Amino acid sequence: MKRCPLLNLRSAALLLLLIGCLTFYFVWNLKERMSEQTLEYFMRQAEIKKRDAAEVRWSHAVNSRTRLTEALTGATHMIEADIIMRGRDPREPIMAHPPDTDSDITLKEWLEGVKAQNKGIKLDFKSLEAVSPSVVLLEEVLAEPSRPVWVNADILSGPGGQATPLEPQAFLSAVRTLPTHTVLSLGWTTGWTAGTDNPGYSWDMVHMMEEICRTLKHPVTFPVRAALLAQSFSQLTWLLQQSDRYTLTVWTGQNDTFTLEDLLPYRQEFDSSRVYYDLPDPLRTELSMTLYDNN
Repeated sequence: MKRCPLLNLRSAALLLLLIGCLTFYFVWNLKERMSEQTLEYFMRQAEIKKRDAAEVRWSHAVNSRTRLTEALTGATHMIEADIIMRGRDPREPIMAHPPDTDSDITLKEWLEGVKAQNKGIKLDFKSLEAVSPSVVLLEEVLAEPSRPVWVNADILSGPGGQATPLEPQAFLSAVRTLPTHTVLSLGWTTGWTAGTDNPGYSWDMVHMMEEICRTLKHPVTFPVRAALLAQSFSQLTWLLQQSDRYTLTVWTGQNDTFTLEDLLPYRQEFDSSRVYYDLPDPLRTELSMTLYDNN
């Protein structure tokens, strides 16, 4: 008995449709999981108990041997440090924050110290010239696909920002070879002045950032200044809604003032896996209590 060609065509079409749907499903879930890989890593290590970004603790400005030893033996999950090129020979990436031009530890030595520990790392680039040689040094650490590795740079001017951001396309070109499990932390230069009406992140700022990020393959987190969040809720909400690859990382300047209630609308609007709080321990403890009281 001969089969009807029309039925064969229909069967083939249905099969292709099924394959297409399954491919979309797996790609969509992969993208969604990409934004949660940091939390999944610390859950597997039994460092946090739930998929809640507020559980992640941070060490800041780990730019010396002493600070690195403290961070590696402490209770924090993510170790953040700044990278510049040494201001004298030998010219190589070192751990320092401007205006410093030298350090007692190079990036290579810093990575060797971190490699043996189950810590995540966030590298904050302060100069474009340090990016490409740092990416080469990162290759060995990035061979471990589970370890959280974030690379950070301010690539756009933001509210009150006085510093010059790194040129966006130059930075992204320099990090384009990083594996797709690497988190790109892409922010704005900002400023904050006590006793004045500090503007928030404008629509132009978030639209420009989203245009830059929409075609990237990596998960992206946007570092945002806590003192500017209350006046930026609509803009940053829109930004997070554009992709499941996007998260926020809330940080604060040393002398900034804000209320923890300013952060709650974001917590209520988005899943708890999508807003990190890179805050000093006293503030983070107070925030945890506030979040608990509001759950």
